[in-house]
Amino acid sequence: MSTLIDCTTDAGLDEAIEAARAALGRQECVVLPTDTVYGIGADAFSPQAVAVLLAAKGRGRNMPPPVLIGAPQVMDGLAADVPDGARALAEAFWPGALTLILPAQPSLAWDLGETRGTVALRVPDDQVARELLREVGPMAVSSANRTGLPAATSAAAAREMLGESVAVYLDDGDRDLSAPSTIVDCTVTPFRVVRQGALPHAELAAVVPDLVPLDGAGSADAAGAGTGPAAPAAAEPAEVAPADAEPAEVAPADAAPATGPHDGAGADAGPGDTPGGAPAGR
Repeated sequence: MSTLIDCTTDAGLDEAIEAARAALGRQECVVLPTDTVYGIGADAFSPQAVAVLLAAKGRGRNMPPPVLIGAPQVMDGLAADVPDGARALAEAFWPGALTLILPAQPSLAWDLGETRGTVALRVPDDQVARELLREVGPMAVSSANRTGLPAATSAAAAREMLGESVAVYLDDGDRDLSAPSTIVDCTVTPFRVVRQGALPHAELAAVVPDLVPLDGAGSADAAGAGTGPAAPAAAEPAEVAPADAEPAEVAPADAAPATGPHDGAGADAGPGDTPGGAPAGR
């Protein structure tokens, strides 16, 4: 039977993190708050747990979840050949509503779905989420909802949709940011926004001036701009978008920009999901 734990007190948070740690160790899923919406999370290094997460959402391997991490320093352990521009974006906007699609470390033993060799990473700006991530390590996180339904902005709403497919629900009150994280594909040159979320293009372009916006506006060759592997479609926790678009990470409801694998939360998620093939974040 699933458990909902109030995280608004120190004692409750300690209990919730311990219960979540135990559930993740059993390759079960948990629901956690993020800075966007609530996300459903699993051990990123457990193919079985990731499969349970995708099944709980009613989603296939073609929409891999993003990975939420507790600190920017973890990025180099999960991503290879991180471009300087990606580091600059992470320094400027992490923790926060930005998911970066990067080349995955080839030596990692994980299976997030059809990622095309990429991983979507995000550090959420949420104390409860980061405390959990520091305790348990990287988590595959997508918005806490069934595909096609609005992302959950409360633990109770997530429980109504996901029920017993989740072992532990961490309740830290309502989340009122329905926009998912913005997803940037850093595996192409120039970098490209593949999902427009909470962070506007103008703020990102102040750090990476040649960043191609989602609609390609301002680019000399919008349709074909960029070289390099196609970006995974990202989706993520919280990241909610219109109808079947989600936060978790948001794009159109549970949909991610058409560019790659990742399900764009969410982690950030919000929690996280990425379009195109790379895991997405909340």
